Amino acid sequence: MAGCRGSVCYCCRWCCCCGERESRTPEELTILGETQEEEDEILPRKDYESLDYDRCINDPYLEVLETMDNKKGRRYEAVKWMVVFAIGVCTGLVGLFVDFFVRLFTQLKFGVVQSSPLAVEECSQKGCLALSLLELLGFNLTFVFLASLLVLIEPVAAGSGIPEIKCYLNGVKVPGIVRLRTLLCKVFGVLFSVAGGLFVGKEGPMIHSGAVVGAGLPQFQSISLRKIQFNFPYFRSDRDKRDFVSAGAAAGVAAAFGAPIGGTLFSLEEGSSFWNQGLTWKVLFCSMSATFTLNFFRSGIQFGSWGSFQLPGLLNFGEFKCSDSDKKCHLWTAMDLGFFVVMGVIGGLLGATFNCLNKRLAKYRMRNVHPKPKLVRVLESLLVSLVTTVVVFVASMVLGECRQMSSASQISNGSFQLQITSEDVNSSIKTFFCPNDTYNDMATLFFNPQESAILQLFHQDGTFSPVTLALFFVLYFLLACWTYGISVPSGLFVPSLLCGAAFGRLVANVLKSYIGLGHIYSGTFALIGAAAFLGGVVRMTISLTVILIESTNEITYGLPIMITLMVAKWTGDFFNKGIYDIHVGLRGVPLLEWETEVEMDKLRASDIMEPNLTYVYPHTRIQSLVSILRTTVHHAFPVVTENRGNEKEFMKGNQLISNNIKFKSASQPRLSYAEMAEDYPRYPDIHDLDLTLLNPRMIVDVTPYMNPSPFTVSPNTHVSQVFNLFRTMGLRHLPVVNAVGEIVGIITRHNLTYEFLHSRLRQHYQTL
Repeated sequence: MAGCRGSVCYCCRWCCCCGERESRTPEELTILGETQEEEDEILPRKDYESLDYDRCINDPYLEVLETMDNKKGRRYEAVKWMVVFAIGVCTGLVGLFVDFFVRLFTQLKFGVVQSSPLAVEECSQKGCLALSLLELLGFNLTFVFLASLLVLIEPVAAGSGIPEIKCYLNGVKVPGIVRLRTLLCKVFGVLFSVAGGLFVGKEGPMIHSGAVVGAGLPQFQSISLRKIQFNFPYFRSDRDKRDFVSAGAAAGVAAAFGAPIGGTLFSLEEGSSFWNQGLTWKVLFCSMSATFTLNFFRSGIQFGSWGSFQLPGLLNFGEFKCSDSDKKCHLWTAMDLGFFVVMGVIGGLLGATFNCLNKRLAKYRMRNVHPKPKLVRVLESLLVSLVTTVVVFVASMVLGECRQMSSASQISNGSFQLQITSEDVNSSIKTFFCPNDTYNDMATLFFNPQESAILQLFHQDGTFSPVTLALFFVLYFLLACWTYGISVPSGLFVPSLLCGAAFGRLVANVLKSYIGLGHIYSGTFALIGAAAFLGGVVRMTISLTVILIESTNEITYGLPIMITLMVAKWTGDFFNKGIYDIHVGLRGVPLLEWETEVEMDKLRASDIMEPNLTYVYPHTRIQSLVSILRTTVHHAFPVVTENRGNEKEFMKGNQLISNNIKFKSASQPRLSYAEMAEDYPRYPDIHDLDLTLLNPRMIVDVTPYMNPSPFTVSPNTHVSQVFNLFRTMGLRHLPVVNAVGEIVGIITRHNLTYEFLHSRLRQHYQTL
């Protein structure tokens, strides 16, 4: 039968992966994983579904093409641009919502604590410090409890969401990742996480939120809200959805950092497997829309200056500028590049250490926390909040130094001025048990929003002692590492930037005070330290360089930032992967990298393909189709003929299921493209069919719905060629066809993972 051997292969819903069906639930598989005894690594799970980014040009789709003319094509393209603009605007509004309520909740918390009779300033004299700490704990624990409850409602809302979006753009379907419920839990959860005093950022979740907006708006319907539905089926495919998710993720970066170009490059570098000029324009336009939407409303709300566009993103690094009176000041010199390279090496080592510790924590949680009742996850989040609040309070009280306060109207290093009223100064400078006209430098870092602390490290010279910076770095490093991975929505960008900025300022203080290099600009070293540590953790280069340049609005920083990030990445890669890749691996997601290793070209398609296939005939009884769909778990079947012809077409199982629902009588007409797409993305399950409504002996002609011209490879094709074709074209399955047109096997995502290829390479060596 055209190369089919008749045995049933195990496949996930859209991605064919041979093996036996797992008896454990997907959640248990995520928790337990499958480990190699040698390396203790979690293998890619076989129950992940793969998205299909290849266009299936079958008969229903051809009917749509026949009705398409240039006028309709232009209208279709215009709708795309309008949708992209709407995605950008909505993402910007989501960022505005998050920023507004984080500020509101934070001001409410500290306002109540400071205005209370138990306020810290009074407690220092009346002996009620414990009561003041309890009051602060009450707010933080309440906020974190609410954030953790939202994650219980939608578990995929935990974390930053960047690993999941990276997997989605790579072609892996992560259940629930782009649902409306996920967006709501993510947005409200990150409000409470940040307001609750956890060392997390809101910028990472913005990327996930933008991706969800990008996935949902073009569908013109909501699965959660059934009444929201419009008759526009043209964007209901994985291929179109991928492009809009790319635009949404880029808009999230742009809104977070005010970096539309950086957002576009982030979407290209970190996720999208397919890119073209048209998509580049749309993604950049979406990023610009998000940036200026957020900028317009934030500038109007905070400064009352509508239309002035003064605040481009949620995180603003301020202006790096030497004082006009200091002629010897330079932002950086050629001699400083040597220090930046060393800082890049140290940042890479620190990032690798952070990732190693966080990986061990994640494995511990997977084995000892997640299998227990869900309440345990909430308790863990509350424990982290409790410890963080106590450490921050005690460290500020015991370890902080009292330093002389600058003028109440201006806090400056001669090159940067904060906006400036006595109220602003009092809100950013914390006295915390210090005498009059002095302030507590440790409390100023710990008890301010993280964005404000970053600004102070970037722009205030002589404000923090080396001992304070060193202690702050160690405490923040450990607590941020412990926090990332608990069951709350959380980002890692801002904590990494703040931790790295403290490291950079520490280096600048040492060079100034102990080596006598008085010419160096402390803010530059803080920025380079932030880049080094963040680069060592996430291992991004191109997009992160542009994001930081756009955030500083200083193009002269391009070279030192790029060199620092490259060195940090190379150093960190020597020890482990980036934090997002580590968490992708821990989830067992079959992620495909950009290319295979050179050694893999010793393998050919015949070495890695799955030869055992389940197939159907062009004309098949409904009873046979139902039996096939109920006894297999994959959704791709070769359509073959009795006479060993050269047919190698494929039928998608999700469409087969829809056929079984629609074909209730022999006289029913053929399905249209709109009817096939109306259930997207949640096609009905075969086990939900009411068989009494079907005629089991009715013959179904599947040929109109199959892909008549899929991409194919020969058995002798080298693995690197197979890999490039599969990844760049966004395939779900790749048939292997011999010289006479017989299908002899299938290659799927699982067959191209790093672990699978290495196992086959070992077998190859054993046979030599």
